[in-house]
Amino acid sequence: MKISETTQYELERHKPIPSKLHSITQTNLLVLITIKYSETYRPFSELSLRLDGWDSVPDIALYLKTEIDFNHDEIQMTEPPLCAIEILSPTQSLQELVYKAEKYFQVGVKSCWLVIPSLKNVYVFADRENYQMYKFGEQLLDEKLNIQLALNEVFK
Repeated sequence: MKISETTQYELERHKPIPSKLHSITQTNLLVLITIKYSETYRPFSELSLRLDGWDSVPDIALYLKTEIDFNHDEIQMTEPPLCAIEILSPTQSLQELVYKAEKYFQVGVKSCWLVIPSLKNVYVFADRENYQMYKFGEQLLDEKLNIQLALNEVFK
């Protein structure tokens, strides 16, 4: 398969097909956030959002920890997450994620992370214009959410 071909997965889900690096990075982020911040935050993987008429499925959506009612499911969340984490797939451009981050801020998300697995970098956006870039070996800091993660643990 050529990287530029649109796959059935992408057509059905309206998002790029995840790769091996994408998958392990997402798993590591979910585990680290859950272990370190389980008293405060609840991370959701591939959660469908409908925010002000815009549909999105971030790789990870971070909400304040609340009780989960297993008797009543929600197909699409209409409350914006505190943080949307997007992980670059090999079939998408960084510019796509930058546009997506801008849209997240427009609909009320407080923080947005753009993760580049192949470079072991994470861009933490505090708003549409201001971000910090963290690389392998550094400690990621999201000042808005008071989250710190060692990127050595994310990219291992």
